[in-house]
Amino acid sequence: MPKMKTRRGAAKRFAKTGSGKFKRRKQGLRHILTKKTAKRKSRLGQSATVDSANIGQVKRMLPYA
Repeated sequence: MPKMKTRRGAAKRFAKTGSGKFKRRKQGLRHILTKKTAKRKSRLGQSATVDSANIGQVKRMLPYA
């Protein structure tokens, strides 16, 4: 059986933590930033974890993570 391929787009977006969760960036910090408050932009800069409903999908995309 051949090796499973990693989805390269997902590999660039998600990182596995030591506890087995997946880290991701928050959306909304690329453009149209003038109307967003400094507090909101600061919070958007912090990383978030993948929700439990989506962990199965991420694991399938990253078979070796």
